[in-house]
Amino acid sequence: MFTGIIEGLGTITAIHPSGQGSRFSITSDFELAETRIGDSVAVNGACLTAVILHGRRFTVDVSPETLKRSVLGRIKIGERVNLERALRLSDRLDGHLVSGHVDGIGTLREKRTLANAIVITTSVPESLSRYMIEKGSVAVDGTSLTINRCDSSSFDVSIIPHTAGLTTIGLKKVGNAVNIETDMIGKYVERFVLNRGPADRPAEESDGGIDMALLAKSGFI
Repeated sequence: MFTGIIEGLGTITAIHPSGQGSRFSITSDFELAETRIGDSVAVNGACLTAVILHGRRFTVDVSPETLKRSVLGRIKIGERVNLERALRLSDRLDGHLVSGHVDGIGTLREKRTLANAIVITTSVPESLSRYMIEKGSVAVDGTSLTINRCDSSSFDVSIIPHTAGLTTIGLKKVGNAVNIETDMIGKYVERFVLNRGPADRPAEESDGGIDMALLAKSGFI
């Protein structure tokens, strides 16, 4: 589990095929004190496991699913990436709960300056936008951000100078692809509301639970 508060940047230094997956070597800009083999590290928002560790350089295995669903399938040697090590239960939760399981890919459509902020518009498929609400949270390349505006095909976020300088968002250009992880709470609520059970069990045979009638009765809608 992560917070979406990026610790710093790293550089992809090697990419090797590993069956249908890949093995990446990454050099961190910051010290990896207390990091051990087997620890989780979010690389551009994708949760990966450190399998080799030497100083600031670590190696991770990337599965075919991660390569297909995220921008890691397109990444090249020399690219800069956002890094965040896993949340400790004693830490402050400054961003929002981020699982490191990327939902899909968005594309930067527009960047514009507004006062001291950079407003970025990102295009996303409706399969992702359905889980977004104004003033809700989204992780873009692993960075926890607040949604200013959203519709069925895009959303806006404001980037302050600190975030632009600490993460890869400040380096992104219009047309670049980014990893998107939507707020996990919305996905769970949708599943409960739609009363989805196992694939082989019709909805009408479910054992009750949360539905639209219950939410209305309880005053939530």
